[in-house]
Amino acid sequence: MLVDFGYIGLFLIFALLVASSMVLIPVLLRLIGVIPKNPNPIKNSPFECGMPTIGKTWIRFNFRYYYYAIMFIALDIIALFIYPWAVNTRESGYFGLIVLGILIIFVLIGYIYAWKKKVLEWK
Repeated sequence: MLVDFGYIGLFLIFALLVASSMVLIPVLLRLIGVIPKNPNPIKNSPFECGMPTIGKTWIRFNFRYYYYAIMFIALDIIALFIYPWAVNTRESGYFGLIVLGILIIFVLIGYIYAWKKKVLEWK
């Protein structure tokens, strides 16, 4: 059993080393001088579409897009929890069915709340 936790510990250490190296290697290369810093107007020009923006560059997005994203994540979470339950229906028994019913009720309450607040209406 300790061997399994050792593997998890090694995996976590490896993941932390990879993540920290992704941040530290560019910083170290900049400090050493391998990556030069030569800002000029051509490098600072827009590169996505090749044209400078007209008007304000920073615009406010409609916050309702975040509601749609949250509702989508809630649907993904439901799918994430229903799939293992569907695979182990016989082992989980009635207790699993009750827990799944409670989960679906909570999510339905959230959707009803969003519907009453008119979050799901596209404007």
